[in-house]
Amino acid sequence: MTLDEIRQRIDELDTNLIHLLGERAKLVHMVGDFKKEHGLPIYAPERECSLIEKLLAKNKEAKSQITEDSLKAIYREIMSAALSLEDDFKVAYLGPEGTWTHQAAIKKFGHSIDYIPKSNFADVFDAVESKQVNYGVVPIENSTEGAVTNTLDLFVESHLKICAQIELSIQNALLAKIDREDIKVIYSHPQVFGQCRGWLLQNFPKADLVEVSSTTKAAQIAAQAQSSDGAAALAGTLSAEFHELNILESNIQDKQHNTTRFLVITHKGCPVTGDDKTSLLFSVKDQPGSLVNALNVFNNHGINLAKIESRPSKQGDWKYVFYVDAQGHAEESPLREALLELEASCALVKVLGSYSRKSL
Repeated sequence: MTLDEIRQRIDELDTNLIHLLGERAKLVHMVGDFKKEHGLPIYAPERECSLIEKLLAKNKEAKSQITEDSLKAIYREIMSAALSLEDDFKVAYLGPEGTWTHQAAIKKFGHSIDYIPKSNFADVFDAVESKQVNYGVVPIENSTEGAVTNTLDLFVESHLKICAQIELSIQNALLAKIDREDIKVIYSHPQVFGQCRGWLLQNFPKADLVEVSSTTKAAQIAAQAQSSDGAAALAGTLSAEFHELNILESNIQDKQHNTTRFLVITHKGCPVTGDDKTSLLFSVKDQPGSLVNALNVFNNHGINLAKIESRPSKQGDWKYVFYVDAQGHAEESPLREALLELEASCALVKVLGSYSRKSL
């Protein structure tokens, strides 16, 4: 085939793709209307996981030149465009624009929907609680720095459920509009300072480290500062684009495998997918052996615990709530029976949500 013939064939395929995408959008919109009529959630993370897995299998079977990551990215945006057809579909996240939480939300929901930035964790929860938005995205833990305690604490009083998780590789960078040797003060989120502690001690032992609410806020400060201020920021490279900062050094986190896990919160949980985890919290009675007895319930039912975290309950001095990630779905055996047994022996048991272990 000549070059012109190849290009003509590409044009024909593009035309077919547009027609097919249009047909798909109509069908998805019909699904949305049906769900609204029957009070079902518009977004179905369990369906999303199943669809992506089927597409990846078909792609492999077809021996396509499109990589798995590319196929995921393409369909993420196709599904995002479909969600955008629902006029009232909105997602709140810990802002401002360009934060890691914003990037995690985009990884889950694509670029086409409406995102609502919120200034703190409580505002994200409130936006979902009051139905200003359909979903919220909040960080829950980092592989280097551990749990995000602000998020954990909000679940004690909240009625919201976790319906999905997102894992995002975090690569921090040093951003500034001044030269490296002129840096006197560095701004960032406390979690990022923790992730880059060793690098900072080695490279900027005398710089003042100032904690701010988000990496994007840090980038804003660095961008607006006078040259004489000597201001820089630790943030993602996307923040450099948003705020016209230079990337002086990238991938500066102490551990290269630096991942943050985010949760998607909403009013209803996720149905059984076959490969689930359940997040829950419980508090034990103030008597000897109560915590051991509670943990033995999971052991006796053969349930693996991926995580346990304690936090002050804020309902009295030296009273604690324990957060657990358990293998399985709360509506399926053996976890269902274990939870019933746990409720009989604990002062409080609260299921925060069962959701797929996969993070696509």
